[in-house]
Amino acid sequence: MNDTTAEPGSITRAELASQPDVWRRALDLATEHRALLPGPGEQVLVVGCGTSYYMGDAYAYLRNDAGLGRTRAAIPSELDWVDPDEHLVVISRSGTTADVVEFVERYRDTHRITAILGDVDTPLGRLCADRTVHLGFADEQSVVQTRFATTGLTVLRASIDAAPASLVDDARTALALDLPADPEALQHVVFLGHRWSVGLAQEAALKIRESAGFWTEAYPVWEYQHGPISCAGPGSLVWFLGDAPEIVVEDVLGTGASVYRDDLDPQANLPLVHRLAVALAATRGRNPDTPPFLNRSVLVTD
Repeated sequence: MNDTTAEPGSITRAELASQPDVWRRALDLATEHRALLPGPGEQVLVVGCGTSYYMGDAYAYLRNDAGLGRTRAAIPSELDWVDPDEHLVVISRSGTTADVVEFVERYRDTHRITAILGDVDTPLGRLCADRTVHLGFADEQSVVQTRFATTGLTVLRASIDAAPASLVDDARTALALDLPADPEALQHVVFLGHRWSVGLAQEAALKIRESAGFWTEAYPVWEYQHGPISCAGPGSLVWFLGDAPEIVVEDVLGTGASVYRDDLDPQANLPLVHRLAVALAATRGRNPDTPPFLNRSVLVTD
């Protein structure tokens, strides 16, 4: 349970700062996880809600681009078909997400299902007891996910040899960098990604939205000039997660917006995003540990 006497944001700050260490632990455990996670040639469907869906989407692009088998990600409430030969991977920090639980109950007798969970003493933990990647060491007290999501993605990337050796060091660098903009002067943040980093862009925008109640957007980088750029201007920060084509950068700068890009692994940008989210929350008098109207798990379904 959250300590309501703690300084606002202190729990989130501690959890986001722990990411390099928990990523390293996840990489050290990757060998034992490989037997549970999809292997080459399998067709895969990753199911999750919110942050979990965005991490699944990033993994799906990486796995498809590596030629390891058709992979897709879906939100259970929007899913309209499941192939009979798909390996189902479900992601849930709480292990209680209602529509994910219902999804597993529906397909547990017909499909191979692997769960990535933060807590195994839960409905999903019991349903998937023999096929669970338990990331309890990355679970969080805060409502908003930071380290659990990125640690889950680390495990998934390692399972397909897509986690670079520099990943942990890049995360440490992200924790030491100056923030890309002054939180007091910022009015608007846009995240742009390409292929696997589009999911990261969506997750980055969600983090700032949840933590700070702030105006954020996320798009594929080549989609931004097809309309959304019209909202950019002085006070906007456009953040590239990975590829930053010069033609797009030039057009963004032409609006008066600021541009941020770095040479870090796109995933390693997320700890820096988390730091900005906490700083923006402070400027707006919000506690990012317990944002309004949010819970650790959504239990209500139709």
